[in-house]
Amino acid sequence: MDIQSDAATHRKMGSRAVVAAAIGTALEWFDFTLYGALAATVLPKLFFPALDATSALLASLATFGVGLAARPLGAIVCGHLGDKLGRRNLMLATVSAMGLSSMLMGCMPTYASIGVWAPILLVLLRILQGFALGGESTGAQLMAIEHASAQRRGLYSGLLGLCSPLSQILANGVLLALSSLMSAESFDRYGWRIPFVLSFVLVIVGVYIRLRVSETPAFEQLRKTTVVQARNPLRDALRFHWRTVIRWMLFFCGPAAIFYLIVVFSLSYVTKTLAVPKQTGFLLLMAANTCAIVGALLGGILSDRIGRRKALALGSCMTLLMLFVYFQILDTKSFVPMLLAMGVFLGFTQFQSGIQPVAFAEAFPTNVRYSGSALAYTGANLIAGGPMPVLAVWLFALCDGSPWGVVAVCVVLNVISLIAILTAPETLGIDMNRVDPDMNAKTAERHTPMQSHFH
Repeated sequence: MDIQSDAATHRKMGSRAVVAAAIGTALEWFDFTLYGALAATVLPKLFFPALDATSALLASLATFGVGLAARPLGAIVCGHLGDKLGRRNLMLATVSAMGLSSMLMGCMPTYASIGVWAPILLVLLRILQGFALGGESTGAQLMAIEHASAQRRGLYSGLLGLCSPLSQILANGVLLALSSLMSAESFDRYGWRIPFVLSFVLVIVGVYIRLRVSETPAFEQLRKTTVVQARNPLRDALRFHWRTVIRWMLFFCGPAAIFYLIVVFSLSYVTKTLAVPKQTGFLLLMAANTCAIVGALLGGILSDRIGRRKALALGSCMTLLMLFVYFQILDTKSFVPMLLAMGVFLGFTQFQSGIQPVAFAEAFPTNVRYSGSALAYTGANLIAGGPMPVLAVWLFALCDGSPWGVVAVCVVLNVISLIAILTAPETLGIDMNRVDPDMNAKTAERHTPMQSHFH
């Protein structure tokens, strides 16, 4: 009876953990992706009016990239603390920081009111947003995966993959509703601020949910391993697991670049270059992200059946094929083909992102799991994800309006990603409570008095 009771409690806490992780992360991604959509449409003329249209767009998208550039710092700090102090407390801190920065962003004056200080403050708040999201993304993933049973890790991972497309739907849905109900002048003046200010409500919801989740079993087990727990997780991840960090960082460069190519640059391309109405652009992204939700779930579930590596390779091959036809289909300006292209492309991108949480978590031992996973995840976004919207605009202008320069860069990243997948070991069913015994032995040796080697 006690065994059954413990199993039921474990399943209940696992379900609660994945709900808390998914909802909390979706709320944070809502704020982050809301900014991405506005950076491509409204913010250039509000915060960079002194620049020409192309330069203003580049500057606005660069502020989006600044948020992504701050993510590695958040990953490093929160990863170190999460491996030392636990997953749960860090999750409460990151959701609060994200909500506060977003609320302040909604209250901030524009260039017309305070001049150059407006873009400066915008960048500072973006840095805080990026820092919080850098620690949040991996921590929420680990909270769910470490609570999951071996048979359900992929499913939980797929549920976590819903966070990004769900937030895209919410953010673009809110913007579509506001832009439809308000005049263009009213939307540009104050309408875009409303979702940011409402972030305060999201913070309350996120904190409440996470307060009801216990610390993960893997970290509780780690607390009993005193020598390993006393180590420096960040240093140990880089010293003993640098190959794993690099391999998974290179893998995620492909999905990260393609994701931001679709959800940020594509919106600008469709609304500005192709002159498609802004409301239509928002609607296309909402529908495409519905496909992405299905893709994330299928990716996670399939990885439980055929393994992480085979499932990731399937998703990578499909995005590689889509790269060669994506912009040609968008150029038709026909709603249904554009919708299908965005849906399939983003669906297979999120197919990989639905597997990423479990693949990263299983690749590292508990004592460096937060640090190692966060470095790989945010490093890929720093190298490929954040720069992609700006790089795409620059390449598009350099190639005289041709998308093939952008396509070439994404193809290279996708091929590198596929190679990283194929050279990675399969981790399906691996013990999540493990620590690194070799690392533990080396640490013990360094801390053992010299004479102990001669006993």
